[in-house]
Amino acid sequence: MPREFPIGLTPPDWLIRNLQPQPAPPPNWSAMVRAGIAMALPLAIGLAVGQPAYGALASMGAMSGVISDTADAYRLRLLHIAIPQIFGAVGVTLGYLVYGHGWFAVAVVTGVALVSGMISTIGAVASVSGLVLLLNCVVGAGLPLPGPWWLAMALLTGGGLLVLLLALLAWPLRSGVPERVAVANTYRTVAALLAASGPGRAEEYDTARRAVTQSLNRSYDLIFGRRTRHHGRSPELTRLLAQLNVITHVVEAAPVAHLAGTTLPREIPEAVLRLADAVATGSTVPVQPDLPVPTTETGRAVDHALRHAAEVVAAPDVDPHGVDDRLGTPAALSIRTARAARAVMLSANSWRYGVRLALCIGLAQVLVSIAPVQRSYWVALTITFVLKPDFGSVFSRALMRALGTVAGLAIAAAVLTEVPRGWWDVPMMMVLAALIPALTPRGYGFQTAAITPAILLLADIINHQGIGLLLPRLVDSLIGCAIALVAGYLLWPESWHTRVGDRLADAVDDSADYVESAFKEEGEGTDPATRAQMRRRLYRDLSVIRTEFQRALTEPPPTGRRATAWWPLVVAVERIVDATTAAGVRVRHGAPPPSPSEITHLVRQLRELSDGVRQSTTLTPLRTDLTGPADSVLEPVRQEVAAARAIALPH
Repeated sequence: MPREFPIGLTPPDWLIRNLQPQPAPPPNWSAMVRAGIAMALPLAIGLAVGQPAYGALASMGAMSGVISDTADAYRLRLLHIAIPQIFGAVGVTLGYLVYGHGWFAVAVVTGVALVSGMISTIGAVASVSGLVLLLNCVVGAGLPLPGPWWLAMALLTGGGLLVLLLALLAWPLRSGVPERVAVANTYRTVAALLAASGPGRAEEYDTARRAVTQSLNRSYDLIFGRRTRHHGRSPELTRLLAQLNVITHVVEAAPVAHLAGTTLPREIPEAVLRLADAVATGSTVPVQPDLPVPTTETGRAVDHALRHAAEVVAAPDVDPHGVDDRLGTPAALSIRTARAARAVMLSANSWRYGVRLALCIGLAQVLVSIAPVQRSYWVALTITFVLKPDFGSVFSRALMRALGTVAGLAIAAAVLTEVPRGWWDVPMMMVLAALIPALTPRGYGFQTAAITPAILLLADIINHQGIGLLLPRLVDSLIGCAIALVAGYLLWPESWHTRVGDRLADAVDDSADYVESAFKEEGEGTDPATRAQMRRRLYRDLSVIRTEFQRALTEPPPTGRRATAWWPLVVAVERIVDATTAAGVRVRHGAPPPSPSEITHLVRQLRELSDGVRQSTTLTPLRTDLTGPADSVLEPVRQEVAAARAIALPH
């Protein structure tokens, strides 16, 4: 039962959303064991050789590797963990060299923050690399690290590479397994989508469709992450890509059944589940779907897509030249790196974020230089973690950082007072380290509560401050959160204005393009592969919009309230894409195609909606005139477009 609050004491919705743990999969025990070993082993070696401070420094490096260890495919793990360690080595070296140099150190750390912020806008790996670069620089500039400059760099980098080594141990035995599992899971989500079609199940169907979109995104990303290097030469990857592409035809057939109000026979989702098992095991034994004889357009569409999928799943060899990429073949790594470098230097967004981060870090460094703040590096560390808009709402992260720090300090107090320093630190570090991957999926506050006691234990091993660490760390965290909120959030209006509207306008424009191309014959400028790419990009973009919407809901008014107003329109655009896909499938299976005038009228209405969404943030309903033949395949699309315009046409 939901908890009831006394009248007048009900917390605001945005606060409840921040405090609620995020839905997460079951604990990843291998990641937990890997984190425990990677952070405890250096500590044990340091104690064994009589240099616990060296071991603690290597464990700090391992912590950055644990935070970076977010990929499933082994080649992606190599990038996600190794590249940030290179940036981290540069960061700690710069920090070490300027330690104790007063205002020169302030200038260097601020400059590193500018670079860190700019490269963080490129992508996931670059974002983590920028984070580790700045974190290690702050640690090097704020802590008296033991030994010469190269030793600190070697220890921190070695700790991170230990995580990579442990992550890659099973690669020879499990090469390709994560990709196969991802594609098989996509088939299972498609089976759930087919099972959810039918009358009165709109909410269940929408949830299943979102799960399919997320699973397709993840599978394509994993395969393309490897295929960039192989350039189509790997038979295994080519086969997986063919299996992934062919299931999209089944996904296209799903809205046909749902919009027709048809509950599919249970044999259909069961057949998809059998195909999923074949994909997971790599089996080439032909799977004969036991399907009822189709008697309608809907039945024929689903039957044809499913039988074709069964043929492709069982095919032992696939011609790599005959497999089209539903999102386009990614360019070579060198080309993408050059493009990213140009984008960073010429992008106003990258400069704006870099300046925001540099301003906050600069203010923190100036503050701790003129104020008696003990071990002041923690202020800048707090800002570095909080001021990551690509990781979530800055406001939400500042709030959860403060709450998570309080929880983490409570754990740290028990550890520092009850656990004697020495060999008892090793099993304790193993437990604390395992909590990081276990709690991170639950949200940033939970991650902070896990990281804080681990890093404080390591800091105590280096500096021997004991319980005296706790109160200064709380004060430093609150100062860092305050600087991030004021100088990195409130002073930048675009950071607390929702971006849902602009992105949604782009999606409506792309929907118009999709409607325009969906009914063209081959040879008229749009082939089936191009249409499939358009539809996949649309669903991916709408998934990003949903993520942005969920992020905006954690902001206080007026941002969260404005975002809420966009939600019905987000759902309406998704249904327009579904209805267009269903109409195209029906035409390919015998339904009369729509007239050019029908298509033109629909496209014009969508363009008007897009222009209105782009030009204003005020939503008001508007009457619309979308008439046409009642028996046309475009009638469901017309109804969805009319619903979108009636929900809210900004003006």
